[in-house]
Amino acid sequence: MQKLRTILFGFLFTPLLAASQQSEQVKSYINRYKDLAIEEMIRTGVPAAITLAQGIHESGAGNSDLAQRSNNHFGIKCKTSWTGEKVYHDDDARGECFRKYSAVIESYKDHSDFLKTGQRYAFLFELDPTDYAGWANGLKKAGYATNPRYPQVLIKLIEDYSLQEYTLIALGDNGEDDPLLTGQKETTKPAEETPQEVVTDVPVEEKTNAGKPSLKYPEGIFYVNDTKVIFAKKGTSYFAIASEYKIDLSKIFEFNEISQAEFALSDQLVYLQRKRKTGNEDYHIVLPGETLHDIAQQEAIRLESLQELNWLNPGDMPAVGVRLSLKKKATSTLKLALKMITLFFNLYRTG
Repeated sequence: MQKLRTILFGFLFTPLLAASQQSEQVKSYINRYKDLAIEEMIRTGVPAAITLAQGIHESGAGNSDLAQRSNNHFGIKCKTSWTGEKVYHDDDARGECFRKYSAVIESYKDHSDFLKTGQRYAFLFELDPTDYAGWANGLKKAGYATNPRYPQVLIKLIEDYSLQEYTLIALGDNGEDDPLLTGQKETTKPAEETPQEVVTDVPVEEKTNAGKPSLKYPEGIFYVNDTKVIFAKKGTSYFAIASEYKIDLSKIFEFNEISQAEFALSDQLVYLQRKRKTGNEDYHIVLPGETLHDIAQQEAIRLESLQELNWLNPGDMPAVGVRLSLKKKATSTLKLALKMITLFFNLYRTG
């Protein structure tokens, strides 16, 4: 029985460990490339906070398949003007052409030049470089990404990891004694790393204190994936929501796949009708700290459908950087951060 309890403790502790490791991966990425982002801002004007947030998200903190195979940290596709090396990777379509670099520093420089010389991004450079929300929304408006939540993802990374500090440093508005910057300064060109195990199509997870993404949503009723929803603050009464929108209280819990409770325990989306069986986007890249339920709520897709589309069993959690399919059945199983084995729990509980 003692051995069984030890195993159970390991399974229960693993989610916390995985979230911590994911956060450490992001912090390690920031520490490794912050100087490069600052230098690129001084050279071209692209805010360091935006560069780092895009790098973290697009590359899965440097762990995505594309980043590992091509040093491409910003998901920049070949386009007709590209004459360098290429790799092919499944993105919006299968086998799309992406730029390949000999080193990550080249990816950072090309990203800066891509924005600085791209006519459709010209309006961004009229914004205040400290206006990271304006830049994040402008990148989506200009067509950098198809994900409708792209601005919120960047803003969240910037705020959670205090990336604005590096923009201020590039502007000369902050000092090297900032607590985020203590420690030895790295050289501009990152040292070569031992190649890591390549994992195909794997995303990233992110977590707030409450374990839910702190995104900005409009007031009142709006729609996610053609599904009616509101954004409720922590402490909001579920009964009050049901009364205001004339929905049975039991339906609130059913639609949102949550246990019955009196109040919302965190800021959260609350759906007023049943979520869809498929998502609006083709896929969702897992951010540090997200749970499957978090993702199902963000994408307005039923948890059961999300599991079925991705060959996931109850308790399975994809690793950071994994690409979750939202529309079609995934072609292969995903790398997992955790797999809870319910049998052990049941055996332990029954003694």
